[in-house]
This record gives sequence, C-alpha cells and structure tokens, in this order.
Amino acid sequence: MTQLTKGANAPVNASAPVVRVRFAPSGAVAEIDVSAFLLQGSGKVSGDADMVFYGQPEGPGGAVRLTAQNVPADGGAKETTFAVALGAMPAGVEKVAVTATIHGAGRGVSFSQVASLEVAVLDGGSPVVTYPVDTAGMVETALILGELYLRNGQWKFRAVGQGFAGGLKPLAESFGVSVDGEPEPAPPPPPAPAARPPSVPRVGAPSPGKSDAASAAAPSINLSKVTLTKERKSIDLSKKAAGGYGEVRINLNWNRNQAPPSGGGGFFGFGKPKGVDLDLGCLFELADGRKGAVQALGDSFGYFDGPPYVQLSADDRTGQSADGEWLRINGRHWDEIRRVLVYAFIYEGAPNWAATDGVVTVFAPDQPPVEVRLDETSNMGMCAVTLVENVGGQMRVSREVKYFQNHKPMDEAYGWGMRWTRGSK
Repeated sequence: MTQLTKGANAPVNASAPVVRVRFAPSGAVAEIDVSAFLLQGSGKVSGDADMVFYGQPEGPGGAVRLTAQNVPADGGAKETTFAVALGAMPAGVEKVAVTATIHGAGRGVSFSQVASLEVAVLDGGSPVVTYPVDTAGMVETALILGELYLRNGQWKFRAVGQGFAGGLKPLAESFGVSVDGEPEPAPPPPPAPAARPPSVPRVGAPSPGKSDAASAAAPSINLSKVTLTKERKSIDLSKKAAGGYGEVRINLNWNRNQAPPSGGGGFFGFGKPKGVDLDLGCLFELADGRKGAVQALGDSFGYFDGPPYVQLSADDRTGQSADGEWLRINGRHWDEIRRVLVYAFIYEGAPNWAATDGVVTVFAPDQPPVEVRLDETSNMGMCAVTLVENVGGQMRVSREVKYFQNHKPMDEAYGWGMRWTRGSK
C-alpha cells in the first residue's frame, strides 16, 4: 500500500477501483457530501451528466457510480464510496476529480472541524493508495480531495487537498456544470380549466414552425436535497408537462456491517443468522381500485411498463450490493396510480432499526432527492417508511416511519384490506 502526501501521485493498476472517502464526524460536521466530476482534457465536464453526486448517483455508461454515502465505518467514522470502471470511461475523459463539501454549513463551520479525513483507492476491497488529508487551519467548506487521471495510457491517483471558496454550487460551476438556483416551493394545482373548442391550441404547445427542442430550456443540475423529518413531513414534487414524472427510483441502503443478534434466526424466527438483510417492498393501489404488493417475498417483483407500473429490482440475496435495493415507479403512468406505501423489513439480522442506519431515498427526474432516515429504535420487524400519493395529479412524498410486527397490522393501519400468508425468498 502506498500512502501519499499532498501533491504526490501513484499508479492505479486496478481496472475497477473503488474510491473511498472516510472522515470522523463531529458535532459541527455530521456529514459531508462527496462528488465526482468526469473531466475532459480542458478540465471541464462535457455535460451535466458528468457530475456524480447524491442527486445523480451514476455517470454516463456507469463509469462512475456513487455506491454508498455517509454510511457508518470502523471506529465511529463515516464513509462514501464510488465504484469506477476505468474501461467504461466516456471518450475524452482524462480525469475524475473527487471533491467534498459541507452541506448547509453555518457560520464558522469549515473542514478544520473534521478531525480526520482520508481518501483511499481500493482494489478488491483492500486499499492500495491512501491519502490522509491535513484539514488543520482550513477555513473552506469545499475541498478538492484528489483525482484519478490518465497519463500516457496509465491511470494514476494524485493527492490534491486543495480548499475551494464557496460550497458545492460554485465548485460544480468551476468544472463547467450548469446549476439550477434554489427551487421555489411547488404551487398548489390550479383548478381544472373550462373545456375549449378543438381549434384552440393546448396551453404550452410550441408555436407553429418552432420545434419542441428549440422551445425547451437546456436542463441543469439541481443541488438541492430534502430530508423529511417529524417537523417537515412531506413534499410535493413538481410534475413536468410532458411525460409526467418519468422514472421515479426509490433506494433502500443500510449498514451491512452491523453484527447479527445472538441466538437464532431471521424475521420469521427460525433459521441461522446470516448478517443484516433488509428488504424493500411496497403496497400499491391503482386508480381503478386494484391493490397488491411488490416485494421479493413470494417473487412478486411487479411490472414497470404495465400495471401496477411499479417494479422491484432483483433482490440482493448475497448482501454484497453496495448500492442497496431499488424500486422503480413508472411516473409516465402516474395518473393510473393512487398511492404507494414503501416499506422495509428486517429479513435477517439487526437487533433494531437505529442499528441498521437505514435510509430510503426517492429520486425523481429534475427533482431534489428526498430522503427518509430510519433512525428510531424499535424491535418490530416492519417499517412503513414513506407514502407516495397522487394528490390532484401531484406526487406527494410523506415521511411515515411507523413500525409494525409484520405485513398484516401495517396493512390494517393503512386500510389496504389484503389477505396475508407467510412467504419466503
């Protein structure tokens, strides 16, 4: 293993390295946001898709993927990781810059209050290059940590450790990313307009002779993120005029290093402990009254392009997937969906929910990520995490975080009225 000092570099021989950023949280800095920028030879991105961060966790072609963020690590530290596929880098990319920022930093908060900060390049789970960043005396809330770069056909890692004035927005803009301003709260839906004669063009239609492409504004990155709490329980997401909400992705991630409880089994009270296994699922109700569940138990994975327009990605039965489990909602058919109750349950391991450090995040196109943290203690196996409702055509995401013994009492609490039997996966 090679340990670097500021300005030094080392070769990276792995074809699929993992970049890990680990830090010691403090009262002033509980989390840091780590981002990666895929840069051309000019030092700029070729487009906004080349920024990988909490709001856009995968770059073009999957060359860089955000696989974990601010998850617990050894010794009370927290870490964020990126999986990098060097062979899949888009044409022209010569550098991947890794940065860190302190979101919403108050007056006097800076990286000097982070006691330890380290960047490491891993191959097969083991560090091959490390760089302990010296944060003493830093007054900045943004930092360029290091960079993977291509030189004479060889990928290398350089330790940078350079402070940057301002937060994530000016940092991203310095790399050529177009950034939205702070979004306005979504207005209430307007009353339905009176019927119009067929000859009257619909509102928002392009002028004759003007293409949709010409009339559309260029998209830009939204750096906002929303955490739903007991105080801020819900948010309405803005509906785009064309194509509804697009593909809405819901992610469940958790701390897989939590030791399993002593003694026997899993969620149903039998079997041998296999470590922490959380499962993601949902109850759905369509506008025509049809109801059901989408979950790995019973192999009910749903459908994306047909009813119920909700699909669960294949369940990770090995526990090795770093980016957790995913549900997809086809927002192009949002008018056909009445509500979706997203839940998680402890299939095996984890003595309580606070120990899992679980988080559910809702990603919708052109919207800030919405996260709900499972940070309360409970010995019940089921948690109703968030309710996604169709309210007058708007998508409302609400924090629930209510605990139940199993599916049946949760169903009864929300009035789904389904019959439940024991299942397995």
